[in-house]
Amino acid sequence: MKDFFHPIRLSLLGALGLGLLVASCQKSDDTPDEQPAPVASSFEQLQRRILTPTCATSGCHSSESDAMFSQHRLVLAAGVGYKNLVGVAPANSTAKANGLMRVKPFASQESLLYHKLNAAAGHHSGANYGNPMPLGGELLTVGQIEFVRRWIEAGAPQTGSVVDSTLLDDKTPSTPSENFEALKAPAAGAGFQIHLEPFTVVPNFERELFVRKSIGNTKPVYVNRYEIKMRPNSHHFLAYTYRDNDKLPTINQIRDLRNPDNSYNLETALSMQNHIYFVGSQAPYTDFTFPEGTALLVPANATLDLNSHYVNKTATPITGEAYVNLYTVDESKVKTVMKIMDFTNTNLNIPAKTRVTISKTFTMSRPIKILVLTSHSHKLGEKFVVRIKGGARDGEVVYTSTSWEHPEITTYKTPIELAKGEAIVSEITYNNTTDKDVKWGLTSEDEMGIVFGYYLEE
Repeated sequence: MKDFFHPIRLSLLGALGLGLLVASCQKSDDTPDEQPAPVASSFEQLQRRILTPTCATSGCHSSESDAMFSQHRLVLAAGVGYKNLVGVAPANSTAKANGLMRVKPFASQESLLYHKLNAAAGHHSGANYGNPMPLGGELLTVGQIEFVRRWIEAGAPQTGSVVDSTLLDDKTPSTPSENFEALKAPAAGAGFQIHLEPFTVVPNFERELFVRKSIGNTKPVYVNRYEIKMRPNSHHFLAYTYRDNDKLPTINQIRDLRNPDNSYNLETALSMQNHIYFVGSQAPYTDFTFPEGTALLVPANATLDLNSHYVNKTATPITGEAYVNLYTVDESKVKTVMKIMDFTNTNLNIPAKTRVTISKTFTMSRPIKILVLTSHSHKLGEKFVVRIKGGARDGEVVYTSTSWEHPEITTYKTPIELAKGEAIVSEITYNNTTDKDVKWGLTSEDEMGIVFGYYLEE
């Protein structure tokens, strides 16, 4: 017994007991109930709190079957959002020409995502990157936008926490509509400005209206450039002339396409049949100059029917507003007067749950030279192609646009020459993902297929 209590053995037993006590404590601390929750990566938070609820769930970027997929080719649903954003070239032609990517690691100013989420001046007005997103919905807060910026500047990693997540809890609104800056008018004698004054779009409503306005020219003028600027959440702004000047609406009178109960105002709808495209934009800002030596001739005391279409998906009213500047040039500098092309296919029948390509041939009654082409369709329009029919260039594609919201405006340094009897053909692919057949019509739920442009007659 005495040997059992030998000091060395006592020290060994003491060390063993202490070790067991420490091991017991460590095991207790490592129980699942007391484990700290894992921190989600910055991209996981961006996906869960911004991309999924704001972009994917809205139906605009959820899958390739969505009607709006054709304009942006971008799905932001969980699981594919990262690979579709980082290091990928954008569909927006202006952004691509400026060297932007959807997300360029370490470079937020060269990342289209940052510009699209940021409605502040400078992100859209000068670059023509399209409407801020989400269109018609609540804009991201200042903190949310800053979170995206910092994530990109940190290299846009898919894993790892690189940004303070408390930014996502910020409630500060970004760029309220009252910060909208008016378009500066042309200098005296250099042109005219027409202003569509501010109007209200009530919650959960899309408002489309028309107002006939005077240009202000007391004598014929030649227009060789135009600028258009409008507040956020606009689907489009168009200015029309008329086929029949004996059937003009009352000047300066607002004519809504929809009544407050969302039914259509038939009188306004019928007035649209008298329209001829003059200038227009489906981007918040457009600055377009006609080819040198050409211009549109505008008769004295001319008026334009201004058409503005706004979408409001929020619970609070928003404000619409638009400006158009028409810049003039002296007649001595005009070698050729342009004419306006307005080729429309109203024979549209797009069955439900069907992708279909519809063609229409427009034959020339005299020789022409086409200088500019653009297009117009609604949200089912997946691809708009114009090709030549007849002559040496038979079958050649001369225009392609894959964005119904921001169609290409193509200027030809060498005009497209068509002889009498030759034609252009519009070929429009529509992808009807809805449960109902869609036909030609005047609303955003109907479809259109129009070739706009400018041409010269020989």
